[in-house]
Amino acid sequence: MSSLPLQRPAPKPALPSPSRPAKTVIVGARGRMGAMFLARAKAAGLAVTGVDLPFSQQSLHSACAQVTLALICVPAAVFRSVTTQICPHLPPQTVLADITSVKEIPLRQMQEIWAGPVVGTHPLFGPQPAPQTDQPVVIVPGKNANARHIALASGFFTTLGCRVFAASAEEHDKAMACIQNMNFITSLAYFALLAEHEELLPFLTPSFRRRLDAAQKMLTEDARMFAGLFDANPHSAEAVRQYRRMLGLAAAGDIDLLCQRVRWWWTKDSPAMQKKW
Repeated sequence: MSSLPLQRPAPKPALPSPSRPAKTVIVGARGRMGAMFLARAKAAGLAVTGVDLPFSQQSLHSACAQVTLALICVPAAVFRSVTTQICPHLPPQTVLADITSVKEIPLRQMQEIWAGPVVGTHPLFGPQPAPQTDQPVVIVPGKNANARHIALASGFFTTLGCRVFAASAEEHDKAMACIQNMNFITSLAYFALLAEHEELLPFLTPSFRRRLDAAQKMLTEDARMFAGLFDANPHSAEAVRQYRRMLGLAAAGDIDLLCQRVRWWWTKDSPAMQKKW
């Protein structure tokens, strides 16, 4: 059976000790994520400013003066345009970072635009995380980023109470293709298959309703965003091919094999049962 490898991942590379950035600019400060980070940074005592479209030369000059970290919090559709407008106003050693859910393409774009240090980040939570929950952030070192630059990007998030860990851009995007994109695309296909079949409604079970409720926001309010992330991730197609192999096993009647495999998530010694990775 060809499928995703069942093996323990290699140990994550250690990140340098975080350090608080002297001044941060949040680009996209009126968006959901940008506004959340701006508010939390101010509450944590960080020196931070925010700027958002439509930009003016004066607002950019003022917001970017003396910053050590510029965090781009804008949608992928305007990412290159916004980054191109911001960079001429940054001091030469400013760490340019982003929070997009894809890393390979945005990192390349930032490195094409900015000659200084680049660090990719991805907060693995939304704009309203539940209090006291684990809030992991992936840190992806990019071009010209040394230990000090990585520490500044990490330090912004650890100051807010987040947990940081390192990954390469490829490792990140492969993981997101499986976790984020497949969660979206399989739910989308499943509920699209059953849509408009009114004869099914009397048969809905509590477990079906729970899945339907859990998917509602992702497939309605956030559908455009998740569709864009699916298209932007170069590993999405391979994840779909792997999933089709699992469906092929089901069609062939190998249900016991799938049941045996899926128990990994809930076995006592499985790393999936740990609260943090």
